[in-house]
Amino acid sequence: MLAAVDNATIGASQTSATGAFAIEVDGLAKAYRLGEATLVALDDVSFRVRDGEFVSLVGPSGCGKSTLLNIVAGLVSASAGEVRVRGSKMRGPSRSIGMMFQSPVLLPWRTNLDNVLLPIEVFRLDREHYMSKALALLRLVGLDAFAHRYPFELSGGMQQRVAICRMLLYDPAVLLMDEPFSALDEMSREFLNLELLRIWEEFRKTVMFVTHNIGEAVFLADRVVVMSARPGRVARIVPIDLPRPRSKATLESDAFFHQVTAIRKELDELRS
Repeated sequence: MLAAVDNATIGASQTSATGAFAIEVDGLAKAYRLGEATLVALDDVSFRVRDGEFVSLVGPSGCGKSTLLNIVAGLVSASAGEVRVRGSKMRGPSRSIGMMFQSPVLLPWRTNLDNVLLPIEVFRLDREHYMSKALALLRLVGLDAFAHRYPFELSGGMQQRVAICRMLLYDPAVLLMDEPFSALDEMSREFLNLELLRIWEEFRKTVMFVTHNIGEAVFLADRVVVMSARPGRVARIVPIDLPRPRSKATLESDAFFHQVTAIRKELDELRS
């Protein structure tokens, strides 16, 4: 049975014993005008993400998960409510946030190293200062030998590892990931989940991770935010009681199976 969390608890403003809040979402709503009609994508969404916490978002297709992530990133404006990242109200894109999408979005005419260095050019930072860090990140994900190759020479999973390096290069405090591994085959996806956890254990960034895969959400996260069908609302926030560090053995454990089953049952009930 999943533990229900009411909006008053979700929206509590006090800091947790485990650390300050990196992300605060309060009463968030988003509506789109479609001709004469209005489509409400999100309604009264409130929750907190602690500094260094890994939180996954799951919910039915069309429930507004990606919209929510884009609002937190400052890429889309809210219709009501507000988002604060590390105490500052979001009014647009910020260097404190790194974003990763379903596609790696690598520029085909640039080498993999130059793709990693792209944010440095966008932010007009010193390229030479970040060169050694970019190479170190590629080494961290096992791609240093491909630094001067091009994206078309990499597999889909390798391209996503380049995108992870690009996201980490300028040291953002918060990482937002929108189904980054959804297009990959199962083996590549499992490998990159393990890679992501290894990197997260090393850097301890705050992560919000959107996925349709319940197993992926449970395996990665400290907590899973379960959203209702459109208009998206927070239905439950589920703590994931699995020891860290996690490994392939975690995926075969009874505790993992029970957590996945409980969340799947909850989503089935929300759809009915």
